[in-house]
Amino acid sequence: MSSLAAQTVFTPEEYLVSERKATLKSEYLNGEIRSMPRVNFAHNLITVDIATELNIQSRGLDWEVYMSNMRVKTGPKGAYFYPDVVVVCGEPQVEDNVFDTLLNPTLVIEVLSPSTEVYDRGEKFRHYQEFTSLREYVLVSQDRVRVEQYRLAKTQWVQTEFRAPEDVLPLPSIGCELPLRDIYRRVPEVIL
Repeated sequence: MSSLAAQTVFTPEEYLVSERKATLKSEYLNGEIRSMPRVNFAHNLITVDIATELNIQSRGLDWEVYMSNMRVKTGPKGAYFYPDVVVVCGEPQVEDNVFDTLLNPTLVIEVLSPSTEVYDRGEKFRHYQEFTSLREYVLVSQDRVRVEQYRLAKTQWVQTEFRAPEDVLPLPSIGCELPLRDIYRRVPEVIL
């Protein structure tokens, strides 16, 4: 005789109460709370360098850069994610007066990990597309020079890939660009 483990389904409200008390981050999707995987050295360095470069370029402009501790909420069903880097143009819209959940990202960047790559490309991207404010979604490989950009062109997402260290990633949604050498500058083994 087989038995199925009892599965607990959480409401978005229950997730937020729990998450705000937690010491480790979790994401929320379809009633399920998912622990965030640990990141490695390369993942962390790439994320910091992207956020740093964007933050430098944002000076005097009407957009803000947030890193992986800023949660975003998608759509009416309330999926919650922690993108590696998120940019908001104009005034940030937040879920409530705790100011820890953004509702209007313009640009989302995910640094791919072996354990999250399929999820980031598929289900998570589908949920990110629920944002009416989202204009670009960027996936950055951590183990080779490869950056995939998805730009919203009217109603279609158009993909462009960058694979050479000399390439420059244009980010028209925020009016700047990122040289791939800057993204991978502290993980030279990826470029070699």
